[in-house]
Amino acid sequence: MANTTGAKKAHRQSLRRRVFNMRRAKTLKNTTKKVTTLISAGNKKEANESLSEAYKAIDKAAKRGIIKKNAANRKKSRLSQAIKKIA
Repeated sequence: MANTTGAKKAHRQSLRRRVFNMRRAKTLKNTTKKVTTLISAGNKKEANESLSEAYKAIDKAAKRGIIKKNAANRKKSRLSQAIKKIA
């Protein structure tokens, strides 16, 4: 357990940041999963509509350090490629 007041404050801050980061990671996962399920179902129009929402979540996660910048770009690229493959 933290001994100094500064260490206690840092611990409180880390717990608060952890909750925020978990929430951001969850929204990232949910939005990308929504797009992938629409892609697997073959709904190109709906997948395109939800793609911008997924892009927004991916970019926010990359900005906040939840995922790295290159990983974010790779996710966005693979989602758009998968949508283009739908007949």
